Amino acid sequence: MGKHIRFDWAAKKMLRDKKNFGILEGFLSELLKENIKIEGILEGESNQEEENGKFNRIDLLAENAMGEKIIFEFRNYREWEFLLRMRFGNAKVVLSHVGIGERYPKIKKVIAVSIVYFPLGQGDDYIYVGQTRFTGMHTRTKLQLTDLQQDFLGKPTLHQAYPEYYLIRTTKFNDVINDSLDEWIYFFKNSEVLDSFKAKGMDEVRTKLAVINMSEAERKQYQRFAEELMDEASYIASNKFEKEWYAKKAVKAAHIETARKSISAGLSDDVIAGITGLSVEEVRMLRE
Repeated sequence: MGKHIRFDWAAKKMLRDKKNFGILEGFLSELLKENIKIEGILEGESNQEEENGKFNRIDLLAENAMGEKIIFEFRNYREWEFLLRMRFGNAKVVLSHVGIGERYPKIKKVIAVSIVYFPLGQGDDYIYVGQTRFTGMHTRTKLQLTDLQQDFLGKPTLHQAYPEYYLIRTTKFNDVINDSLDEWIYFFKNSEVLDSFKAKGMDEVRTKLAVINMSEAERKQYQRFAEELMDEASYIASNKFEKEWYAKKAVKAAHIETARKSISAGLSDDVIAGITGLSVEEVRMLRE
């Protein structure tokens, strides 16, 4: 185990406690570039406590001081529908927290923060931001809010009133620290807080998420979690190896069949080897 508790496990077991809100507040403040205050953790289908649930899928739903909803999602292994699921989860939170008959201004913004531990999509960055912006079809200018609309929506720009997505791909992070947010990404990837880290919330991570400070019962539970991750990783790797092995075997069988037909057609060993990818020695053995 690392020196500190993995953030996804902490989200499932510790960060729901109000005394640990400072950890979430620190990370969000660095991510969103503003001081974030967490008012509470909301109960819902996405963050119910399940002792026997898969650790591969951990969600946390928080609410900030402005009433905005923040979804945290953690995924350890590949999920082909994940990008679509992000959209569904955001919409679900909006619908589940709007009262019947409420006016549209009552609908609060939803911010989805997804931290994934597997390759997702193509791109050279490790943090991607998804926002809704309206661009002129002909002029390419951005649609702006009037002063009255800014006061009404409580936002200076239109995209700030719409849902936002933050996708953090830990596997693309190269462990080079350029700013305070990178300190958090380093922690997500390595479960370690370096002595030089000064990002908001890091002091609480050092003390509250240190493995050495866990009780014996917590340490055993965390050990089981780590073993589950290892078992699942092993299963995925074994399944991938088996599929690749059978695929290679099928290709080899097809090449052998092509070689046999080529031998019957009177082609030379060198030509057959070039066609099939088999070695000349393998072609000779087939001919014999």
